[in-house]
Amino acid sequence: MDFVPASEHPLDPFPQYERMRQSAPVFLDEQSGSWHVFRYDDVQRVLSEHATFSSRMGGDESSAAGHLFASSLITTDPPRHRQLRSLVTQAFTPKAVDALAPRISELTDELLEGIAPLGTSDLIEALAYPLPVIVISELMGIPAEDRDRFKRWSDVIVSQTRTGAATEDHQSANQEMTGYFLDLIERRRRRPGDDLISNLLAAEIDGQKLNVAELLGFCALLLVAGNETTTNLIGNAVLCFTEVPGTIERIVKEPSRLAQAIEEVLRFRSPVQSMYRVTVADTTLGGVQIPAGAPVVAWIGSANRDERQFARPAQFDVDRGQIRHLAFGHGVHFCLGAPLARLEARIALEATLSRLPGLSLVPGSQLERMDSTIVYGVKSLPVRWQAA
Repeated sequence: MDFVPASEHPLDPFPQYERMRQSAPVFLDEQSGSWHVFRYDDVQRVLSEHATFSSRMGGDESSAAGHLFASSLITTDPPRHRQLRSLVTQAFTPKAVDALAPRISELTDELLEGIAPLGTSDLIEALAYPLPVIVISELMGIPAEDRDRFKRWSDVIVSQTRTGAATEDHQSANQEMTGYFLDLIERRRRRPGDDLISNLLAAEIDGQKLNVAELLGFCALLLVAGNETTTNLIGNAVLCFTEVPGTIERIVKEPSRLAQAIEEVLRFRSPVQSMYRVTVADTTLGGVQIPAGAPVVAWIGSANRDERQFARPAQFDVDRGQIRHLAFGHGVHFCLGAPLARLEARIALEATLSRLPGLSLVPGSQLERMDSTIVYGVKSLPVRWQAA
């Protein structure tokens, strides 16, 4: 019994998750040596207990992306993780994020202005991709002409799997990105600006500056986490809203429902489907013995559909109420950018639903999922509406 994520239908891996929750909730893939975890309680524990399930990349530092992320927030444990996180927390406080709202609204209006008269467009290309890329680029002080390179590198990184061999594209993208950020770091070192990279260069932990590996880790993580997941959140939301008749009309009529609807999108089609950990010691999970040093894949996309946690989990329901989803992780590694992602999604979706009346998928569209088992989103989203 092998688990190959989304092998039957890439756009709908959820029935496969359900089968694994029922028959093998903690499963060893003998070919890769990885353990896969599918039930909500077990996934939450893997994400939370850093003393047992470490975020260290283990032997992966030599892989195509390993050297970029080896010293990043997502691959360190406390106490170093706490120290690193404290350096960027100020950029993502509710107050700091709220201050970005006018700029996000301005960008959203500019992007929608270009397509509103057309009556049809690929909403990923027109809005969901460029908006988060511009926002995180401006935060990091990245020149506008380099944004498309960001997107290409980001797509390649999320297409990599933990156990898969790196392709030439992976190696090339990581080498390009490493060279780019090393050059950018050096330029900011010589001439600091009012941006996140300059602030990180000036930051100190216990009197020590960040080393190059840690600076690279921050840059790479902000690149991917700052745009890829928010792009997918916006796209997944439109997909969910258009699938359930009457949903868009209800949200337009009662805008206060939008925030709750976004939480249901995060549960129903989690932008991040899986996270990785390594066991520090022998442990038992779901009644199964797992040895020390074992790679563990926590399937967030499955946990958020667990019938033990959610009533009617396969149903998208904007009236679900309080949702204890794990889309942003759990514990010390809870997503630092969650407030920014929620803000961008709310502004983008509110404007989209009001500016593009009668929004629906183009009939007959063949949606294709991104080439990744780590994140969930569609490559393109052809939509139509009633043009003014």
